[in-house]
Amino acid sequence: MRSEDKKRRSGKGSKHPASPLTPHPSPAKLILKSGREKSLKRRHPWVFSGAVANVRGEPGPGETVGVWSATGEFLAVAAYSPQSQITARVWAWEERAIDRAFFKERVARAVAQRRELLDGAATEACRLIHGESDGLPGVVADRYGDTIVLQLTSAGADRWREEIADALLEAAGISRVWERSDAEVRNLEGLPAATGPLRGDRQPTQIIVTENGLMFQLDLEHGHKTGFYLDQRENRLRVRRLARGGDVLDGFCYTGGFALNAAVGGARSVLALDSSAEALALAQANARLNDLSGVDWVGGDVFQMLRHLRDGRRQFDLIVLDPPKFAPTAAHVPKAARAYKDINLLAFKLLRPGGLLVTFSCSGGVSADLFQKIVAGSALDAGVAAQIIERLGPGPDHPTALNFPEGDYLKGLICRVARQ
Repeated sequence: MRSEDKKRRSGKGSKHPASPLTPHPSPAKLILKSGREKSLKRRHPWVFSGAVANVRGEPGPGETVGVWSATGEFLAVAAYSPQSQITARVWAWEERAIDRAFFKERVARAVAQRRELLDGAATEACRLIHGESDGLPGVVADRYGDTIVLQLTSAGADRWREEIADALLEAAGISRVWERSDAEVRNLEGLPAATGPLRGDRQPTQIIVTENGLMFQLDLEHGHKTGFYLDQRENRLRVRRLARGGDVLDGFCYTGGFALNAAVGGARSVLALDSSAEALALAQANARLNDLSGVDWVGGDVFQMLRHLRDGRRQFDLIVLDPPKFAPTAAHVPKAARAYKDINLLAFKLLRPGGLLVTFSCSGGVSADLFQKIVAGSALDAGVAAQIIERLGPGPDHPTALNFPEGDYLKGLICRVARQ
């Protein structure tokens, strides 16, 4: 951990001001331009900078502000973020205190919902807090056994770090909270990266969790996101059931989630591709952990390897494409669309008649409708007739609030190529 992070953890030399103790209403107010209150009245939790007429008071980053219409109507209580295009994120729609009790209540509610949703689920890992969809903008908390990995991506969430960590410790009954606030989106909020232990002793950050009978070794400190792609839990199990007796290709395999499920599901062969040597090493360790052999792990540029397989006239019965986020923002969508088109076209060319393509996009900027159009165009250009037989998304621990459609980021399709 960097020295400045150590100082911050101990409360010395902190760049983050102490959490405000004065309950709302705060003297600081955001006054919106005329007519710009419509989205808030539909309970969308973001206030963009272009909607703000003026700021009354001098709120700092993450401080609580009241949001008011141009006509003087109270709209919401929010966290202020002066450096972001999203100037405020709503904590509550009623005038109330945003304090330790608020976070204790919201966190406890989210954790209780997961207990209900995942009762009896064969997993030691799940998402406990899913940002705006749980009324906690910028807060993601994933549980891995006795450890919670917390990711804070907004100025408001960052300001209330200690209160959120305490609330998680109490609500989940765990012993350790580890922070992974190192996502690039923090740059848009003017926040530095922050990683390391928040609660509990510093322990090895490589842990083992069990999911649907398979063991996975995770690197909580250096792995993608919070260490694992928990949103694909049900989809990994779906692939396990589809793989029996077939030749399977797992593109962008990361640490082997889909590949190992295909192997344990009885696939005839499994070829797993990824560009990260570190991820492939962990994937191979996971294979050994589960005493699974027969997976061919290959490192390199996945786009190039797919072309090489096409040129070599390789064919598969099941192909899984779960690439990284090609479009982190709307500005990246055109380039992302070309990348999705490229890999899906190649996949269709690699499938045997009757074969299945399980393809995903985790780009929030790419809508489900656009993604389907891209996949349809890929099939057309590949010269195959294909049909959607199933639509996929994240598990129930990754809910999407109806007032926040942006939370519906993961979309997947299972497509079958027609038999000739």
